[in-house]
Amino acid sequence: MDKVLVTGASGYIALHCISELLKKGYAVKGSLRNLDREEEVRSSIKKEVADANLEFCKLNLLSDDGWQDAMQGCDYLLHMASPFITYEPKNEDDLIRPAKEGTLRALKFAKDAGVKKVVLTSSVAAIAYGHKKPICGPSDWSDINQNIGAYTKSKTIAERAAWNFINSQEQKNMAMTTIHPGLVLGPLLSDDIDGASADIMNKLITGQFPGNPNLNFTIVDVRDVALLHVKAISSDESNGKRCLTTSKDYLHMSKLSSILREGGYKKAPSKNIPNFIVKFLALFSSEMKGVARNLDRKYEVDISETISLFNWKPIEIKKTILDMAASVQNILENK
Repeated sequence: MDKVLVTGASGYIALHCISELLKKGYAVKGSLRNLDREEEVRSSIKKEVADANLEFCKLNLLSDDGWQDAMQGCDYLLHMASPFITYEPKNEDDLIRPAKEGTLRALKFAKDAGVKKVVLTSSVAAIAYGHKKPICGPSDWSDINQNIGAYTKSKTIAERAAWNFINSQEQKNMAMTTIHPGLVLGPLLSDDIDGASADIMNKLITGQFPGNPNLNFTIVDVRDVALLHVKAISSDESNGKRCLTTSKDYLHMSKLSSILREGGYKKAPSKNIPNFIVKFLALFSSEMKGVARNLDRKYEVDISETISLFNWKPIEIKKTILDMAASVQNILENK
């Protein structure tokens, strides 16, 4: 039974990846910063699949402690752990340093342990920002010399560092594929609604957003993201590839809200917020700074290679949105 180390095992996407790995017959070792969360993760996974082949280890992105032991016996690595916040931090290195150092630490210990392949969770954030390209593809990179924000910068810098590591191997015996989701939506396995995606959905369906800013998203279902992470493990054709994992077309925030209202979530906002109000609020709010920076950014994504590599048929966006809304609503009702 091949074993996969999944870093950041308590995360929204990671829980779905662990579930998919177990369903496909892999053994999984999940890393946590705090092992007190083991039971929470196990109970989330058991909603989908038996957890007999799941074990845990304690790892921190900024410390070498435990990494060597964690990699022992692992054939593959899904490196998913990376800090993600919706507001702009006072110091961008609070995001950049753990993202970059954690990625390089994971790759170094994986290489030393003879891990065959790494699947790295990157993001459309590393591809589509700091430039005005209307169609973004796997060869594009976000321009970190522009004002793109700390999170976007952290994902771009960490991924570049990863490719530099992989391409500089003297013995090229460890392969890598990077997965690039857009805005990840879809049902939650845990009851944690503090994560970025769940927080957005919670605020939309409970009327906490006063209106829709002029934001556009490419969207992907969390179940598709997990499926493609797992498929990439055994796909030699995906070695060395940056796989865009999101909708081809963008969706305006108002369309997302209208899908929710049509689905019965009447508190989702119906009015749009003018740009000047968002920019004014950004003077006082670190969360609004990130929103203001991306107003009116529109781009399509070339996902043809991902579809071809994995024979991928994306879940319909309307289903993704409504399944997540139902999931968050259920959590709120049972709190």
